[in-house]
Amino acid sequence: MNYGFVIDGRKCIGCHACTVACKSENQVPVGVNRTWVKYVEKGKFPATRRYFTVLRCNHCEEPPCVDICPVEALRKREDGIVDFDGRRCIGCKACAQACPYGALYIDPESHTSAKCNYCAHRKEVGLKPACVVTCPQQAIVSGDLDDPQSEISKLVATEQTSVRRPEKGTSPNMFYIKGDGAALDPLQTQDGRPYLWSEQSRGVGHFAGKSHSESPRQHRAAHLQDDPSMLRKVYDIPSKGVVWGWEVPAYVWSKGISSGLFMLFFMLTVVLSLQLPDEMQWSTWGISLAFLGLTGGFLIKDLDRPDRFQSVMLRPQFRSWLVRGGYIIGGYGAFLALWAVGKLLGLPAVEQVALWGGMFFAFMTSI
Repeated sequence: MNYGFVIDGRKCIGCHACTVACKSENQVPVGVNRTWVKYVEKGKFPATRRYFTVLRCNHCEEPPCVDICPVEALRKREDGIVDFDGRRCIGCKACAQACPYGALYIDPESHTSAKCNYCAHRKEVGLKPACVVTCPQQAIVSGDLDDPQSEISKLVATEQTSVRRPEKGTSPNMFYIKGDGAALDPLQTQDGRPYLWSEQSRGVGHFAGKSHSESPRQHRAAHLQDDPSMLRKVYDIPSKGVVWGWEVPAYVWSKGISSGLFMLFFMLTVVLSLQLPDEMQWSTWGISLAFLGLTGGFLIKDLDRPDRFQSVMLRPQFRSWLVRGGYIIGGYGAFLALWAVGKLLGLPAVEQVALWGGMFFAFMTSI
């Protein structure tokens, strides 16, 4: 069993019924969406046309959001649905960065990631997703792609379909019939001049007021804004802007100082065999430990659910580099502590083990 969607662009009228049904069924807060409709206009008056494209999670065969999630809050079910568990999410926003389709958002009420989950609670009792039963044009088709007798399998087999961003290698299970290339590829369009009801707010919660710079493509095309023959995006969800805040460059800076200072200490005492005064050794150790503590503080501060930070260690998903990085930083801290124990107790062998082990983990921490 492998559930997927087909969006029939020949039928969609851009009524937003799917968006409203999804928000009602899943109690999605105002300002964020699991399903939305993007409008793109083409042509030159009077030969113009507006294209409607339904966008949401693509329930990929190889979902990058699942691989990067450090606490297994996202998972790919046996039936192909990419589901999430808000009770596990720590709000690290890594999934939002990893998803090439912009499908994930931070819920402004729970401060955890969320997205379309194929209305899994309805599928489990034999019902179709809310958007499918609500669409007045039957432009959204759901079903089992592995069943050759299902309507969705027949459509995929007999109609020319396209997917979003196939170059990403995610193998999405969301197919478009007569999907407009400009609507599916965000780089093909520029933002049109806003007018009444043409745009949503700047977002809520984590994304409230987030600014974002123009892409080079938009900047180059800025002088052509008034050319009606160009493609123009006239309606879409609010930009997420910059997902990660100042805490991320801050922890890169602090861990660089901590690990760099320890590696310098190792080079002087082990490689060059210099006998540094005890005061200098303890000062170096103390500064390294202090900046390592700042690193942990910045990492926790960046989480939208900092109360769950311990889940990275207690409920790890080892494919995620966030987990690997957490264990590397933890290992570095452990060898710092071991060096202090060896120094206090006058155990040179323990000091040497701590220096060599700390050197390895400091190097890994730095990169």
